[in-house]
Parts: sequence; structure tokens; C-alpha cells
Amino acid sequence: MSIDLWKILGLTALALLTAPAIPAVAATPASVISAADLRADLKTAIETIEKNHPDLEHMVDKATLRRTARWIDRDLDRPMDQTQAWSVLAQLNPVLADGHLLIGLPDWRASAASATAQGAPWFPFEVSVAASGHLRLIALLGGAPSADAGRSVSRINGVPAKEVVRTLLKRTHGDTPSARAALLSQRWWLFYAKVYGTPATFDLEFADQRGREQLAASRKVLPAALQRDASFERLFRCEIRNTGAVLTVSTFSWPDKARFFAFTEACFTKMARERVRRLVIDIRENGGGDDDMWRDGILRYIADQPFRHGSHYIKRVLTPGPGELAGQLVEGTIESVTEPATAEPAHFTGDVNVLVGPLTYSSAVLFSNVIQDYRFGHVVGVGKSVRTRQTGGVKTLILPNTGLLLSYPRFVLDRPSGARRPKWLTPDREIADDPTSTQF
Repeated sequence: MSIDLWKILGLTALALLTAPAIPAVAATPASVISAADLRADLKTAIETIEKNHPDLEHMVDKATLRRTARWIDRDLDRPMDQTQAWSVLAQLNPVLADGHLLIGLPDWRASAASATAQGAPWFPFEVSVAASGHLRLIALLGGAPSADAGRSVSRINGVPAKEVVRTLLKRTHGDTPSARAALLSQRWWLFYAKVYGTPATFDLEFADQRGREQLAASRKVLPAALQRDASFERLFRCEIRNTGAVLTVSTFSWPDKARFFAFTEACFTKMARERVRRLVIDIRENGGGDDDMWRDGILRYIADQPFRHGSHYIKRVLTPGPGELAGQLVEGTIESVTEPATAEPAHFTGDVNVLVGPLTYSSAVLFSNVIQDYRFGHVVGVGKSVRTRQTGGVKTLILPNTGLLLSYPRFVLDRPSGARRPKWLTPDREIADDPTSTQF
């Protein structure tokens, strides 16, 4: 997705950095699971969700969940391997309608990296998917430029592209159709391979008149999302030109937090030295992580009043504390606040715009809520794709027979103001994004 950030600042664009591939980890071999064991895992998943979710009605009513489970159960009528099981069980995901609540493939990043290192082929293009079923090419797989960028695909190997998109979206998790489409855009290569397989060549038909059909060989390169997720330099960037700066923070999860804090300190120190007055914080691709990364790595430099990261909460007690019982539902209000670092020499007092999109999620939404509620800046970009009332404290369970991963949240948290409206993350200013102009 590409917005001219320097246009927002009234400046010209800068080039972006490249990054190395991630190391390979061995994948798990396939095995066959009986129909009885498949159904047992479905039952385990539903029971775990209903028992542990703190506020299931926040996403889906139990009648709809159970009706969907019965429909899926009927499809688990034969032995399957893990990939086939995922293709059936993952049809729960869009019904669950929460980015933290899903049945997924275990350790899929490492498995995909390992498969790529061993020569596994993938769909040959990075793509943009719309909730309507529209499919466009944006680059070669891995991010290299393509002469076909921007073209709309009408058929893949004879199958209508909209049918393929709908089939894969039915297995994608996320709050809304637009959030699921954005996630599928990044993982198209994986979902396509799991549902349709990967032939040596793809027969692509286009909706335009510029060569309506072409054969494209599958590609054996690391997809752009995996390259980005393993590279500090791609996830985190600080770009300054004249009196404007763009701070890109594409995750709040990084194993070496000290490196991240040193990075943001250097960025804000340089901004202070160069008298930057306008700052864009780009979190469009930030799916969350740990709150302390934005609290200590960003708000330390822009907060000018005490703040808290949420208000009312509901949590399911899984590990009891004093006076708590396992399984108990506890409601409360966050009272503790973080004081502003008023003595911080690199404190930024200029204009702040936080850029969001359909992939902004979890802790990144909490950060956006704080920015809006305390008026530390303006939230801009594409909204109405994810809830402001976020789930969190994610737990996982490996389903015993399939080995698939069930993810579910432990709490639901209201924004600092306590407001339940608007329901969706809504920018102060809408700025359209063009997904076909993605920069890798």
C-alpha cells in the first residue's frame, strides 16, 4: 500500500531500504488424520473458545458459531492431512471475525521459509485483494518490479479470479471483510498453495486488452512479507527531509527491544537537531506486539500529559492471582497512568500524524486510540476495518490431532476515553491508499 507520505508533509519522496532473507527452519512432515480425530479437534476448538473467550458476543453470537461448526463437521467426513484439515477448519475464521481468534497453520513463517530454501514454488506475483473479489498484480513475488503491476486478473488456470478470492477469504481471519482482504493480500502465495496447490506454470487471464492471457512460471523466492518481517531495517525506518520526517514502525514485536529503543531515540534526537516540525508515524502494516514499545519508544517523545492505554476491561482468569479463580470473568478499569517524559531533550512538539490502514491491529490500535483520545496527534489514513475495542492477551492451543493452532484472546479492552463509538478505528482524516503501489 502506498501513500505519498512526503506529500502529506509537503515534501518529496525518499527511497526505501532492502533487506536479507530469513533463515530456514525445517517443516513438519505430513500425516493423515482420521475423520473422527478431525471432528474431535473441531469440538475441542469450539469448547475452548466458548470456555475461555472473555466476551464472545463481542465478535459472534454462539448460535452462529455452533451452526457454522455443524456445517464444518459435516465436511470432516474423510481422512485428511494437516493442510486439508486447515482448509476445512479455517472456515471458522471469518465467522469468528477477530484477528486474535482463529485456527491457523503452526509456525507457518518458518515452514514457508524452509520450503522456499528447499526450492518450493509459489504463486509468481505479489497481489492486492479487495473484499469484492477483485484481484490485481502489484509486483513479482518477493517484491521485484513487474510490467504487469496494476493489471486485474480475471481467471487463474481457468477458474474465475473472483471465485478463487472468495474461496481464500473464507479461510482468512480478521475483524471485517476489508481487514481480511488486506491480510490475504500479504499471504496470497501461502493460502493459494494450501488450497489449490502450486503448479509449475499459471495460466493467467486479464480483464484488460493488453495481452489477455499469459503463462507465468511459479517463483521460488522468499515472499515479500517474510523478507520484511525478518528485517529490522525494513520494519523500522526513520527518514528526514527538510522539516518533515516519516517514522515507519511496522510492528511492536521485536526480540531485541533495546535496539528498537535506541533506534527511536536516535530518530527523535536527529529530528530535534534538524528542527523537524512535521512527523508522520506510519503503522499501516503494524499488526501489534508489546505496548511498551510504543509507550517507551514513541510516546516518550511526543506525550505532553499523563495517559493510560485503555479504560474498562473484561478478562478471563487463566492464571489466578490473589483473590481470583481460574475461569473467572473479571471486570475492572485501568487506573494507572504513564507520566510524560517532560525532561526528555528530544521531545517533539511539532505536528504528528499517525497513518493507519486495514492491517493496523492489536497494540497498534491501542496506540492509535491513545493518540486520538489524548490529542497527541491526528490519526489519518484508511479506517473502519478494525475495532477500537480490542482483544488481547492472546493464548494458543495446539489441537492434539491435527497439530493446527487455535488462537484466542484473554481480555477485551476499551479505549482510554471509554467511548464505544465509533466502533471501528476511524481516522480524523481519511487518506486513500493505492495497494498497487506497494514499496518493498
